[in-house]
Amino acid sequence: MSFGRPPSVNVGFKPTPPERGAFPLDHYGECKEQMKQYMECLRDNSSTSSPCRLLSKDYLHCRMNKGLMERDDWKNLGFEDQSGTAVAKEPPP
Repeated sequence: MSFGRPPSVNVGFKPTPPERGAFPLDHYGECKEQMKQYMECLRDNSSTSSPCRLLSKDYLHCRMNKGLMERDDWKNLGFEDQSGTAVAKEPPP
């Protein structure tokens, strides 16, 4: 036991970043408009993301173009249609 330092300090511990899911914050608001549109859509749809898929794709596209996240295939991000046309299917009546 070491005296003089808090017991929670571990000298040998080196933090490692997660493999996926961590990306820089948008400090300069480069994709703020897309984020606002997406968040408004979520609010209008009781936090159901299906009607907001195209807005979500626009937001991710902006982040990738501005270097705020790594480029990835759309299918890895949950978008099967890669042509950029209608991704979300309309629910049956």
